[in-house]
Amino acid sequence: MTDPRVLRLADVLVNYSVKIKPGDWVMINAAILAEPLVNEVYKKVTQAGGNCSVQWSNDATAETFLKEGNKEQLGWLSPVKKMLYEQADVLIAIRAPENTRSLSGVDTEKQKQLGLTNRPLSETYMKRAAAGELRWVVTQYPCPAYAQEADMSLSDYQDFVYSTTFCDLEDPVSEWLKVHDEQQKIIDWLKGKKIVTVKSPNVDLTLSVEDRVFINSDGSKNMPSGEVYTGPVEDSANGWVKFTYPAIRGGREVEGVRLEFKDGKVVKASADKNEEYLISQLDSDEGARYLGEFAIGTNYGIKQFTKSILYDEKIGGSFHMAVGAGYPETGSSNKSAIHWDFICDIQEDSEIRVDGDLLYKDGQFQI
Repeated sequence: MTDPRVLRLADVLVNYSVKIKPGDWVMINAAILAEPLVNEVYKKVTQAGGNCSVQWSNDATAETFLKEGNKEQLGWLSPVKKMLYEQADVLIAIRAPENTRSLSGVDTEKQKQLGLTNRPLSETYMKRAAAGELRWVVTQYPCPAYAQEADMSLSDYQDFVYSTTFCDLEDPVSEWLKVHDEQQKIIDWLKGKKIVTVKSPNVDLTLSVEDRVFINSDGSKNMPSGEVYTGPVEDSANGWVKFTYPAIRGGREVEGVRLEFKDGKVVKASADKNEEYLISQLDSDEGARYLGEFAIGTNYGIKQFTKSILYDEKIGGSFHMAVGAGYPETGSSNKSAIHWDFICDIQEDSEIRVDGDLLYKDGQFQI
């Protein structure tokens, strides 16, 4: 018998997050381990009148391609993927790795090259999403690898996932609508503001959000969600941040990241662990050393670090920034092959001011 929480999650994804309509072409990009959820999502899409294409993935083939592929192969862009990103109406991504560290032994230069090859896809994806031509949502299926990363048993991790998505309740959608309404108060307050300053023992940073749009992330694109975010003015960031949480990307855990900004650009970067990988990604292209996102986490139901960015960047009492590509709907014009989020705790001796007014102090909004 299928876990009723899986059924609710499928319903939330299809009928709340991306709101499938009759005739929609829906691309489901999913890991093999997520098959129970994929089947239910497929069923819900079909019942709503949508047409599904499913792309399955696993860690082994991704690792094999990066290890065995030559320069020409790594530079090949699949015409099938290109067509899907250009024409599909909806993208539903469901992650469930067998091994979160499967790419840790792959040459960083090959990873960088593959990212550059796929950059046109990500730019098409962001452009179409900003124009309202592509609806998308990303989620995770609770699997052993994610549970191990979070230092939980699988059953405990399942409880964590379904509680943070509200799928342990009879009516998850009503809860996400409440999240939307609460976050909208913050969005309304931020409208028209210009200068953001963040100060704490780990941050001394100023940036501009003039003429930029803050987005209410209410479960319609990330599930779970809980953040407000924008794309900073590209040349505006000045100061430094020492990120308190590890940053995990490409199978590598980068700890103790410290970035220093001057006129928007990362001019100095260091890390206590995997610094070489950090630098290699920042050198991916011209846009990789500029900010594409500034965000504040609002989900106080996520109470622990799980080493999964989908959850961790939403932690209430934290803010995060992404280097690389920005979301056009925020007004960001930064383009890059990467979009890499870094998270910092701001629950003690910390404040965020906007145009001099106190927005946030010691992990709580003050407006």
